[in-house]
Amino acid sequence: MKPETPPAAASRNLRIPAAEFADRTNDFGFQFLAFESRRLKSGGSTSGRTGDRELAIVVLGGVCKVKSSEGEFPAIGKRPNVFAGLPHTLYLPIATEFEITTAAGVDLAFCYSRAEQRFPARLIPPSEVEVEIRGGANATRQINHIIRPNFAAHRLLVCEVYTPGGNWSSYPPHKHDVHNPPNEVDLEEIYYYRIERPEGYAIQRVYTSDRRLDETLTVRDGEMVLIPEGYHPVVAAHGYGVYYLNALAGSARSMAASDDPAYAWVRQTWTSKDPRLPMVT
Repeated sequence: MKPETPPAAASRNLRIPAAEFADRTNDFGFQFLAFESRRLKSGGSTSGRTGDRELAIVVLGGVCKVKSSEGEFPAIGKRPNVFAGLPHTLYLPIATEFEITTAAGVDLAFCYSRAEQRFPARLIPPSEVEVEIRGGANATRQINHIIRPNFAAHRLLVCEVYTPGGNWSSYPPHKHDVHNPPNEVDLEEIYYYRIERPEGYAIQRVYTSDRRLDETLTVRDGEMVLIPEGYHPVVAAHGYGVYYLNALAGSARSMAASDDPAYAWVRQTWTSKDPRLPMVT
């Protein structure tokens, strides 16, 4: 699904600085997706209501407690940061009130999608996260599947991706901007980045086959890239592990995507996996 903005405006604003979604929900012009990041200090709290959106609260680091109109969840989280373990995630349905408190501080990502159907609240602990080592050679990466297509939600899909320094991910370049199931479905997507060291970076290209959209972006820790359409490969700077959180929503509960035919051949060259993976367990 393409943002409801002119193509030229969308292409100039694919890399989003943290200030545009820190402590406030931003939909970036998307039809379905919205996102917020929030860090609570020791003893801090925040509250809200999902309204007409379903919500996945991903604990990036720290521990929190959530009281909601759908139940209480007393201890969510364990890892100190995204490079130190698998995630805890809380799914909340539409029309849910919630309050989050923390004793020692917590780092949170709020992944929203517009929804019309209501499903039960559910805590997803690390033991329920499916870890996949995808790709090969220097395109090996780790996928942590959090909210998969078979999860009881209306539109929202969520996963984490870890890319070792020097490696490529979302490769071969793929896209999901046409509703043509089962081969491809039309999904909005966000990439929310964390880099292992503050001076590190990733490079992401976003392009369409006709080059109507063709942007190459340098992305730093805490920034976001919007994927309104087109192919969108990523490479991590040598020496710097890269994490990104993906949220997707669109025309179907599917992750079906199509490769750029110009680069699909590289899959046949992969004979081994990068031994640096998994990066977290």
